[in-house]
Amino acid sequence: MHRVLLICLVVSLAACQKAPDPAAAAGAPAAPLLVAPEDLLTVADGAAGGGPVISGTIAAERKADLRAEASAVVLEVLKDNGDVVRRGDLLVRLDETSIRDNLNAAEESARNAGFQLEQAKRNLERLKTLRASGMATLQSIDDAEMRANSAQNEVSAAASRAVLARQQLQRTQVRAPFDGVIGERKASPGDTASIGKELLKVIDPSSLRFVGRVSADQAGQVQLGQGVRFRVNGYGDESFEGKVTRIDPSANEATRQLEVLVAITGPARPRVAGLYAEGQISGGAKAQSVPVVDESAVQRVGDASFVWRVDASAVHKVPVTLGARDARSGQYAVQTGVQTGERLLRNPGSNLKDGQAISLVAAPAKAKASAASSGQ
Repeated sequence: MHRVLLICLVVSLAACQKAPDPAAAAGAPAAPLLVAPEDLLTVADGAAGGGPVISGTIAAERKADLRAEASAVVLEVLKDNGDVVRRGDLLVRLDETSIRDNLNAAEESARNAGFQLEQAKRNLERLKTLRASGMATLQSIDDAEMRANSAQNEVSAAASRAVLARQQLQRTQVRAPFDGVIGERKASPGDTASIGKELLKVIDPSSLRFVGRVSADQAGQVQLGQGVRFRVNGYGDESFEGKVTRIDPSANEATRQLEVLVAITGPARPRVAGLYAEGQISGGAKAQSVPVVDESAVQRVGDASFVWRVDASAVHKVPVTLGARDARSGQYAVQTGVQTGERLLRNPGSNLKDGQAISLVAAPAKAKASAASSGQ
């Protein structure tokens, strides 16, 4: 009897272990992936550069470092950084007291030398008249001619000193050499300005250009006239267009980079010199418009690249062929795989499956209310 009960118990336990899970037997699908608006990005149009990356500085072609040409104390600085100036405007005034005293002394010396010359000439003419009547010797005439020549030399020297003093007086007033703006002020009233001291920098904003550098191993891809698309720090995502106008014949010995000058040709122009700029030289005469995607949407497995395209109900793994990368924005030109306007998943995880269902999460009610109030 006991043996029969034991056999029944073993059979019952075996039957319980083999009973299938109701949920598994029903084949219930996995929970959908929740996707918020900030998890999505839209494929946009961009320019396929295909050429070398170029980086450098926005600099003015027409600029002047104004320095002191006379040793004097700075009395007044009439312009400050950013002020617009016109050609001939007075910018800095130096103390002219000692220079004017030198000018007055030089002019007085020139007048005295003139009087001495006139007197020496009259004395020479009188001796020549007396010589005609035998009342003067040849030696006295020679001496009078020497005094006249000496007086003439003194007149010339005094006139030169007066001209130099007058020029020095003019140099106490520093004026703008051309129309532009003050780029940098380096002097203040009370400073002692020795000859050569920097006072102001004047630049012409209309002459701004992109002074860039290209890696030496890409120098063979740069040619005169090529188009350049670049961005400038401080101008956000605004892009500028230019054209290669000069290529230095030698690379920098320290950095092994080649300097390239780019004239700004597009309607948009930066207005501030000294800013960092970075862009790409076009591989052709005109940049071609192609889809571009942010690098945050791209996944790589070996040499293959793919993105996750999002439709109304699922995500799909899509192989893509990538082109050139914009060094500044981090965007890739896409040759095949996606089209402009399609939505992609940003920063996709490694556990996604092709065709996995998604559920789009609406914006929070608080954000909607805020947007509605701002719209009103």
